[in-house]
Amino acid sequence: MKSESANRFLFLTLTLTLAGFSMKGGKSKSVTKSAKLSVNDKSTKKAGKISGKAAKDPNKPKRPASAFFVFMEEFRVQYKKEHPKNKSVAAVGKAGGDKWKSLSEAEKRPYVDKAEKRKAEYEKNMKAYNKRQAEGPKDDDEVESEKSTSEVNEEEDDDDEGSEDEEEDDDE
Repeated sequence: MKSESANRFLFLTLTLTLAGFSMKGGKSKSVTKSAKLSVNDKSTKKAGKISGKAAKDPNKPKRPASAFFVFMEEFRVQYKKEHPKNKSVAAVGKAGGDKWKSLSEAEKRPYVDKAEKRKAEYEKNMKAYNKRQAEGPKDDDEVESEKSTSEVNEEEDDDDEGSEDEEEDDDE
């Protein structure tokens, strides 16, 4: 009887431990955190499968930088000249943010104008991109298939040459 109750006790202890309960009755912190993460994490359910996001198109135009980032492009260069030993990205960002906040609207105007020009160019490029997408793929797919066919043919030619050498060796 003791062995049966001992086995039952060990089984329950092991089950509770795996479920995240300590012997004192509370849940361990590490298990509850991982349990919360695994509930929200969809990748654990579909191990090895690609997530629902579509692959990014490398031909799609990049979104334009905002006025602040246009300002930061120039500010980084200036800051590195003034502080050549500084390697901290955070320090440059913090200094740039503080400087941007201190600028007046008139001082920000050139950066806003550059950002608007980039945005207009981006919108033009996006219209052209969307038009190309709507038309569908052109003859590019056929060109790729021709390349692969020629590569296959080259490999077959190489194999044929090797077999001719073997036949010549057999004749001797």
